[in-house]
Amino acid sequence: MAFPPDFLDELRSRVSLIDLIGRRVPLKKRGREWVGLSPFQSEKSPSFTVVPDKGFFHCFSSGEHGDAIGWVMRIEGLSFPEAVEKLAGEAGLQVPRPTPEAKAEAEKRKSIYEVLELACSWFEQQLGRSWGEEAKRYLQRRGLSEPTIERFRLGYAPNDRGILLKYLKMNKVDVELAAAAGLVKIPEGGGEPRDYFFNRVLFPIADRQGRIIGFGGRTLEPDGKPKYLNTPETAVFRKGRSLYNLDRARKTAHETGEVIVAEGYMDVIALDQAGFSASVAPLGTAVTEEQIAELWRLAPEPLICLDGDQAGQKAGMRVAERALPGLQPGRSLRFALLPAGDDPDSLLSAQGPKALRQVLDAAKPLSDLVWLMLTAGRDLATPERRAGLRQDILRLTGGIADEGVKAAYREELLARYDEAYGFGSRRRQRSDSRPEGRSGRARGGYRDQREPIRTAFDRPAPALLRRRPEQMLLACALNHPELAAEDCETLAAVQLSSADFDRLRRAITDALANQPDLDSDTLQGHLSQLGFTGVLAAVLSEPVYLHAPFARSNRPLAEARHGWRDLMERLWSAQQASEEIDTVRQLAADMREDSLQRLRAHQQLSQKTDPGLRNNGKAEPGESNADVEPTDRGE
Repeated sequence: MAFPPDFLDELRSRVSLIDLIGRRVPLKKRGREWVGLSPFQSEKSPSFTVVPDKGFFHCFSSGEHGDAIGWVMRIEGLSFPEAVEKLAGEAGLQVPRPTPEAKAEAEKRKSIYEVLELACSWFEQQLGRSWGEEAKRYLQRRGLSEPTIERFRLGYAPNDRGILLKYLKMNKVDVELAAAAGLVKIPEGGGEPRDYFFNRVLFPIADRQGRIIGFGGRTLEPDGKPKYLNTPETAVFRKGRSLYNLDRARKTAHETGEVIVAEGYMDVIALDQAGFSASVAPLGTAVTEEQIAELWRLAPEPLICLDGDQAGQKAGMRVAERALPGLQPGRSLRFALLPAGDDPDSLLSAQGPKALRQVLDAAKPLSDLVWLMLTAGRDLATPERRAGLRQDILRLTGGIADEGVKAAYREELLARYDEAYGFGSRRRQRSDSRPEGRSGRARGGYRDQREPIRTAFDRPAPALLRRRPEQMLLACALNHPELAAEDCETLAAVQLSSADFDRLRRAITDALANQPDLDSDTLQGHLSQLGFTGVLAAVLSEPVYLHAPFARSNRPLAEARHGWRDLMERLWSAQQASEEIDTVRQLAADMREDSLQRLRAHQQLSQKTDPGLRNNGKAEPGESNADVEPTDRGE
């Protein structure tokens, strides 16, 4: 059975090779590639490589090689048509049948690509002619250089309705094909066909393979409506699935792991000219689920760059809501909010690339947008309304398909809820109670909930109470197990406040005690099999990495070790202080000699086992004794 090449291209572009292969093989990112142990034969060192940018896998130990279709054929023993049917079902594509009509449709699509390429070249030429001078001046006023204009193949549609059609006819393109390509409009009630674009700067739109599929046109008339006009929907152009600059952004995104999503064509071009070449934009609409899926094929955490106004925040909320169902471990979104009144183009023009880089580096995680979406402008003055917010948290997170991510989001958002509106928050507010006065605080100290709620964008997100340092420690242990193996004895003695986290800690120490040289992927795979998938998702999450960047798997071991030791000492000191307080309380209660001896023994033991003071006060390798804090001050 033969399938149209366009259909197979579309199928391969819809399927995430990393997600598909990752169901069977634990993969770890190395530069532009992902590596893992061979699924075709037993091995101890990874020789299996996936290159998503080029759409293939290769196994150096067995010689197996192929794309997404070839993977399903080898792993599941399916024929080529069966593998295509299976993948198409997962991708939501209708498999074309080998009929004369399907063959004719494939030929038509091929002809449309050829006509669009012909038109694109013609539009480029018109920009350089005398009637394109105004369009050229517009682009220059926007700060675009000649190489940038050429690189993006920008063009001009003259203010002469019918001149493009004449050119196409000269090249033996009939009117019906020109209309099918979205270049010509045929009036429904009859009349002469006319060009779809006129007196507009044109931005060619390409698919993943770089084939022209349509155009966006910006009017040059001061009061021209609409300001931007896209090619109508055609056999090759679906604006809800396409992204501007996708073909050029793909390569850089796979190299850097970062892709920036801006609002419009000029933002993307300005970003590219300033060095941010992995930039794309939707085509005049809100970002769709299909576009989000495309973005995740480019990078694990696409960066949504929002205009700094209320409309920008609302756009971010729409993207957040559409992204939630498809979240997976390690796959999310980040949101960069520009200063009020700015877009990427204006910020770059006024302050340069460094200012934009600072905005991007300060991007907020998706969880902040979700919290903003749940609370912005909401009156939470009564218990019933606050209960409604809690119910909305459960409802919204219930739509997340991945169970581990769902659990992590519920934990994060409910912790924020408890911090802002739970019992502990009310108790703190009551402790500050004052008689009612000019401040407007009610007697009893409960905050007037009718005041505007501060959102995630104008205050730091509340920490997960006392559990965040514990998550940071566990994330470091999971991504850098060699550190946990070095300190396995001390890690085994540290007790974590969360029962789930403490069970995970014990499972890590048990695994490393039996096999100290476990790598990160193998350790995490082992823990997942033990039922820790949800806890792993909560620990290996962006909110944790924001507080502990050293815990990421791609950070140097020396940097991770420094953060690890600091966390160990903090947690160990807190645990020892808590235990000592309990012992002192017991001593105060009974004032017996044996209680005093237990207190002294506890203090001596904590000095000996303090992770920062091992070897009875001797310096660690690479440290001087002068750096070791004395443990006995004669007190």
